[in-house]
Amino acid sequence: MQNVKNSQFPEIKTENLVLRKLKISDNSDIFAIRSDKGIAEYLDRPHCKSIEEAGQFINRINEGIEKNECFYWGVTDKINSAFMGTICLWNFTADRSVAEIGFEILPYYQGKGIMREALTAIIHFGLEEIELISIEGMVHEDNLRSIKLMEKNCFKLKKKTDSVMLTYSLLKN
Repeated sequence: MQNVKNSQFPEIKTENLVLRKLKISDNSDIFAIRSDKGIAEYLDRPHCKSIEEAGQFINRINEGIEKNECFYWGVTDKINSAFMGTICLWNFTADRSVAEIGFEILPYYQGKGIMREALTAIIHFGLEEIELISIEGMVHEDNLRSIKLMEKNCFKLKKKTDSVMLTYSLLKN
């Protein structure tokens, strides 16, 4: 896996998006995402309770990047830099050949193809740039939008991990 510590964090540009490292000034956007009940409905994590807590989360993420534990991007509009969501590769296996993908998008931007464009870019980055052999994603069985997004990007249902979570996998060809 690429060592982030010894190189600049990879900013990724697509046709419409810039995927970039989180900044402390993103704290209000991170708060909006991590406190939104609709987004959190399908995630097993506590709600963010304050802007300060969102800033602490950004600091923890950036420390994890420095320790080469994850890649975590803010998804922004290429033209006006509007913050729309996040996408990450994390939970790497010990041999660094498999990573889990995670993503979330603010409600206003849902259903507009934004996360599909971001996911396509991160799949390419993961499989081609850091040479993963597989990317996996955990999806709540009731999160039909995320299931559809995974399937549109060639992820295959691997297993049902517990009563409500599904594991999808995308293998490198």
